[in-house]
Amino acid sequence: MNNLAIKMEHVTKEYRLGAIGSGTLRGDLQSLFARLRHREDPNTKIGETAGKSQNEKFLALNDISLEVEKGEILGIIGHNGAGKSTLLKLLSRVTAPTRGTIGINGRVASMLEVGTGFHPELTGRENIYINGAILGMSRAEITRKYDEIVEFAELEKFIDTPIKRYSSGMYVKLAFAVAAHLDNEILVMDEVLAVGDMKFQDKCLGKMGDVSKEDGRTVLYVSHNMSTIKRLCKQCMVLGNGQILYRGDVDHAIDIYSNNLFRLDTVHEFKRADYWDYYARTIQMLTCELTNTKDCVYHYGDTIRARLHCHSDMDTDEIRLRAEFYNGTDMMTGIACSAMVGSFRKGQDKVIEFQTGTSMLSAGNYRVTLVLYSSNALGLSTTVDLGKNAMTFQIYDEPCAERIIGNPRLGGFTRYADLELCV
Repeated sequence: MNNLAIKMEHVTKEYRLGAIGSGTLRGDLQSLFARLRHREDPNTKIGETAGKSQNEKFLALNDISLEVEKGEILGIIGHNGAGKSTLLKLLSRVTAPTRGTIGINGRVASMLEVGTGFHPELTGRENIYINGAILGMSRAEITRKYDEIVEFAELEKFIDTPIKRYSSGMYVKLAFAVAAHLDNEILVMDEVLAVGDMKFQDKCLGKMGDVSKEDGRTVLYVSHNMSTIKRLCKQCMVLGNGQILYRGDVDHAIDIYSNNLFRLDTVHEFKRADYWDYYARTIQMLTCELTNTKDCVYHYGDTIRARLHCHSDMDTDEIRLRAEFYNGTDMMTGIACSAMVGSFRKGQDKVIEFQTGTSMLSAGNYRVTLVLYSSNALGLSTTVDLGKNAMTFQIYDEPCAERIIGNPRLGGFTRYADLELCV
């Protein structure tokens, strides 16, 4: 294991679903004696099958074998419940595997959630020393890196303030600074950068790249942000149902993840969760339907046609429609805007039919956010209603052609197009 930082062999982590025990020793003994006598459990709730919740098992990880080399930055992606956090908890020794063996060559610094290992009543200075000690560092090592940690976290003014007064962003700044600057050989991170601002996220990603290249440290990075995965990682692993679906090229891993994540439906019904509460919502989008495809597949150069059903709660004029196109890496790759869609009267149900071309899109999966908005004489716009995933579809360059992830035609820039209204 000289060249390996992590080696896992046939690791399984099993959890028991439902309540475990009755909460009291007396209740547990009552249940035990009832089972031994083949009688009904007196602590079973009405309508619940006796012993069901105690016997049902869930495999969070199922026979995982994994090797990670020293200095490697491995991205880990997958849908919620795929087993990502469980994997990192096993590596961090927060919990133990049910079966299998885990070999770790070096000390592990873990950031599994914001403020892990921090005490809210203590100051930032005191928590640096406590957190460093938890991560296995001596006081001398922490003192040597103290100034660098504080400077990186940008918390000089607040370092002697109890961290219970810190915002979540300040928490993650301090937590990341401690984990990244101490002399651990392995850094494990679980979606913690999502709390920080964009500038600090960029700073953290640069630091993670530096510690891997310059110090030879191993980084395991879990995220749902595909752009940061592409930027930071050379290899990526896809988890699903507690198993490794793929490990290898980052683009191909994101492709697999996107295909599992996207639901290709020709008709989308907007639900309350699609709306952001602070929008005016004088007009509500009800459903959006792709009208010229049966399988949500288009080829490069095709026209996308759709029908949007809306309901107006008051008289509204000068409304426009905007479509924002996002690719498999969740990057906006295109915007299409319409002319005025006409006036809305209170209580009116209205259908807006529109179309746009696909010449600004390359092969891949896409989801579209639709925005109804108004604009004044100064060009300032106000969002009336917004719906995510209003349309989901695939673009193929040609029939049966191999799809490519990303958008090479765009060169990293968002393209603009017209959203034509069909009268």
